[in-house]
Amino acid sequence: MRVGAVVLAAGASRRLGEPKQLVMLGSETLLERAVRIAREAACSPIVVVLGAEAASIQAACDFGSAIVMVNEDWAEGMGGTIGVGVAALRDVDACVVMTCDMPAVTAAYLCSLMASGEVTASSYSGRRGVPAYFPVRIFPSLMELHGDAGARDLLRSAPCVELTGGELDVDTVEDLERARELFA
Repeated sequence: MRVGAVVLAAGASRRLGEPKQLVMLGSETLLERAVRIAREAACSPIVVVLGAEAASIQAACDFGSAIVMVNEDWAEGMGGTIGVGVAALRDVDACVVMTCDMPAVTAAYLCSLMASGEVTASSYSGRRGVPAYFPVRIFPSLMELHGDAGARDLLRSAPCVELTGGELDVDTVEDLERARELFA
């Protein structure tokens, strides 16, 4: 079974004040880390979807063999960004959709999401979301998403895998400091 990955990295990082995609965590940027983790989980191909600051992020990051797409309508929300990424996948049986700003995600965790072969969400802090696993039969629904809700409705009744530390995503300077304490 071939599982691709879609790494969402299109946001403007307004609360952080600088592109979070380029923030260093250890010896790599958050975005390079997300790509590495997807690769270590044997996801192929890996599609990175950029938006805000796309040119500077693309110039600064080493994506290896990942496919880089740009969502020109990134300001419309995560839904369209997911659609751009999923539309770029070819010859896969499923995909993992993930963001670049969740340092608790590991390759082992992504593999646990993929284990059932059915739509599976992550759970943390009493809610469900990404990273999430979607079989190819769900791709048409993913490509129709728009707005800020992302895939929330598609994950509403999906089984979940608990992501310890998943509530930490790097949105503020304080979040970044905490991520560096825990994961750098």
